[in-house]
Amino acid sequence: MDAKTNKNNSAATPTSVKPRVRFNPNDVGQVDTMFKDLKLNTVCTEATCPNIGECFASGTASFMILGKHCSRNCRFCDVATGGMEPVDPMEPEHLADGVKQLKLNHVVITCVARDDLPDGGAGQFAKCIELIHQECPDVTVEVLISDLQGDHDSIDKVIQAKPDIINHNVETVERISPMIRHRATYERSLGVLEYVKEQDPEIFTKTGIMLGLGETEEEIYQTMDDCLAVGVDFFTIGQYLQPSPKHYPLSEYVSRQKFGEYNRIGRQKGFKFVASGPQVRSSYKAHEALHS
Repeated sequence: MDAKTNKNNSAATPTSVKPRVRFNPNDVGQVDTMFKDLKLNTVCTEATCPNIGECFASGTASFMILGKHCSRNCRFCDVATGGMEPVDPMEPEHLADGVKQLKLNHVVITCVARDDLPDGGAGQFAKCIELIHQECPDVTVEVLISDLQGDHDSIDKVIQAKPDIINHNVETVERISPMIRHRATYERSLGVLEYVKEQDPEIFTKTGIMLGLGETEEEIYQTMDDCLAVGVDFFTIGQYLQPSPKHYPLSEYVSRQKFGEYNRIGRQKGFKFVASGPQVRSSYKAHEALHS
């Protein structure tokens, strides 16, 4: 059952999902200019995502709200830390305008961690979701949130805004988590995902991990089991790429064959959708998960 079936009682299949807009590589610069005019940050351009053309062509884009500076300093991440920007009250409106101008089918909203804010930025997430629902009712919305320090009141703000998918990444297996994550914990991440599903079973939950940090196959399968145990619907698996020598060291490049095996096993274990490959990122083929 997909999100449209849940909300509108009308089934959708992959063949019925038709992108409203097509991009070619020459359009990416124009889109980037539009983002800058609207004062929007996107994961697509900020992270130099290798899938940018494919996602734009399918009518999907990922926006990063709440500024470019993170309150945490995780060893795998290259996002700047400190110097937190004030929250832009116009950001939800600018985001909705961007979604309309791009004629998107599916939008992903993510953020840096904002532990400096009382609600971790949850209220801004809620405003963005609600305005997109209001201005673009046919667009499905996915949010990729921080752990919001595990605060249920903050998580409730996001849940009550009714996104189609709430994503929160566990990032890696339990053993390696304390070596690469700052403030976040494996247990808390699972708790966030479990709480979302308990509060609103109709919202799809999603998480993902990186490979190449020194994890074992057994640990990967255990992570899948842990995520399924708290009701996670969608699972993504990608390759860790060390941003610089000061970041956590890369242990290995995982073969495409092995990624394919993890995809197959993840589906066998019970995930509704699995995206697994070297270039997979959290929002890769995000729209397809809703119609799988």
